Amino acid sequence: MKKLLSTREVAEYLGVNEKIVYTLISEKGLPASKITGKWVFPLHLVDEWMEINTLNYPNRVLDKEPVHPRLVPIAGSNDLLLEKTIALFNRSFQDFLAVFANLGSMGGLRALRKDLCHIATSHMLQDDGTEYNFEFANREFNRVPIMVNFCRREQGFMLYSGNPKGITSITDLTNPGIRLVNRSISTGTRHLFDREAKTAGIDPETITGYHHEVNSHMEVGLEILSGGADMGLGIRPVATMLGLDFIPIRWERYDLMIAKDRFFDKPIQYFLGILQEAEFRKMANSLDGYDICATGKMVFAHEPVIQEFDNRNVSSYGSK
Repeated sequence: MKKLLSTREVAEYLGVNEKIVYTLISEKGLPASKITGKWVFPLHLVDEWMEINTLNYPNRVLDKEPVHPRLVPIAGSNDLLLEKTIALFNRSFQDFLAVFANLGSMGGLRALRKDLCHIATSHMLQDDGTEYNFEFANREFNRVPIMVNFCRREQGFMLYSGNPKGITSITDLTNPGIRLVNRSISTGTRHLFDREAKTAGIDPETITGYHHEVNSHMEVGLEILSGGADMGLGIRPVATMLGLDFIPIRWERYDLMIAKDRFFDKPIQYFLGILQEAEFRKMANSLDGYDICATGKMVFAHEPVIQEFDNRNVSSYGSK
């Protein structure tokens, strides 16, 4: 059985007063459980907590080797620019292979937790409406993964060209004859749609097409283009590519989440390095609805400034 520490023992272990321990539980997330009215602290989780909260963590060769040393498995939310970036990576590094599983944002987080992928992609809007992904990552992980921004992108409603049904907002979905095409429950786009419906006071179950689900932003656009639906939530670059009308909702942050024990794997660093290449930026700038001003920078919870990841750790991998 793994060792449990008492409040006094954990205070001694951390070198603090016992009263400080309760502050660490409530404010700093010190791992603890209450059994028969007393706090106990699993020693192995306390050690992990200290490691996670270590500042200026030294660079070192990790003991854990990649399961697939030449593979970059990516899972989560799909994105047009990400698909093009994966293709660029595979052209640029022919001894490595990046692959993607379209599981939705929450599916990607769970795949990362199970070590089924090395990078998860997510754009889950938190309840406060100002932050993305951290709240959901905290629910899934004991050790929150490293978060690197991939892009910001514009979400909104795609409509048939010319907007023949005169749709102006989500409230028009309550009108007879307006059909929705939707995304699955595990996606950040569905999460955003449900949030918008709730804000507008709409019961989603009353919307025609609410359970009409497709697997990607492109499929949403194609369903509207083919006449199978009148509106659906998706990203502007797809609407522009398909010649659809677009009602903007918000700019969202789309992040890459990487397990801490995978971050310095060569293929991961190769993939992050390509985000700084001129060819990537040219490709991103050719698409409507993307902002790459923070691309490749680490993102930290509760910090408005997006910080750049340590270029010293990438420089040796940034080119072939």
